[in-house]
Amino acid sequence: MQWYFLLGMATGMRTMTGIAVVCWFAWLGLLPQQGWSLWLANPISVVVFTLFALGEYYGDTLPITPNRTDLPLLLARCAFGGFVGAMAARALIEPWAGGVLFGLIGVFCGAFGGIRLRLWGGRRLGRDLPVALSESLLALLLAILGAYMLHRALTDSSIA
Repeated sequence: MQWYFLLGMATGMRTMTGIAVVCWFAWLGLLPQQGWSLWLANPISVVVFTLFALGEYYGDTLPITPNRTDLPLLLARCAFGGFVGAMAARALIEPWAGGVLFGLIGVFCGAFGGIRLRLWGGRRLGRDLPVALSESLLALLLAILGAYMLHRALTDSSIA
């Protein structure tokens, strides 16, 4: 369950990071998908969501970027966090509701915890850019860790 939470947390910090990492893992064959979720492993999905994530990393460094906890942005994070959780659960052939639930919990922790961390870091450093870039890196690392843990759970269960 912790992988759903980590993917959701990364999505709470950066909306497109979780889905981009899941697409990469699916395309690389590390996160098998079947049926209607096969599109995650498509190279076009990988490119599109990677570009969206890179655009978000850039946009988040701009001073005009709205607050991530504003309702429309928070709802988008919830939608993507729930979706990423459902796709991760589908890879494990588990009920998608658990993936959605833990993904959403992660989204709220990532969105509200991430903004607190960013405000604190910005006050300590006196500049927002290094903190924004560090937060983007943290979101990426959390998503990679969550997807890797999911991959390990898949390989461990196939061995047993």
